[in-house]
This record gives sequence, C-alpha cells and structure tokens, in this order.
Amino acid sequence: MDRPAPVTIEVDGRPVPAHPGESLATALLAVGERAAGTRRGGARRGPYCNMGVCFECVVTVDDVPCQRSCLVRVRADMRVRTGVPR
Repeated sequence: MDRPAPVTIEVDGRPVPAHPGESLATALLAVGERAAGTRRGGARRGPYCNMGVCFECVVTVDDVPCQRSCLVRVRADMRVRTGVPR
C-alpha cells in the first residue's frame, strides 16, 4: 500500500507525525492519543464509532470547535486541541 510521506501536525502544542488524507482520529490513535476531549463532568472521551455518528471524538481544528476527528482528513500544519488536560 502506498502512503504519502508523513507531515507534521500540532496536537495540544506538540508536533505529531501523520499521513495526509488519513483521518485525524487515526493519526491521534497512531501516536497513542486515546482521548479526544472530556465530557462536562470531566470524564475522558475518545473515538467510538469512527464513522461520524457519535460525536465522541470531537476536537478543535485550526480554531474551529466541534470537529469530529474521524471525519477530518489530515493536512500539513493543522493545529488540533483535544481538550484533554495535560
């Protein structure tokens, strides 16, 4: 399988390698990022359905909130905030 060369995206202020065109959820999981945000009560949430139905993988991408990471395709230099406290 041919994949494009990896690019760098920024996730919560740190550089992360990812392949253009793959879903952001896939890129996050590939680097061990299992949680994409938190619920109101503070519980962590992460990708569940991976097809855009459940909204559990919502992140902020380039200052646009409420983006489902399973539907967003990776592109170079994107900035992602997961909302998970570090």
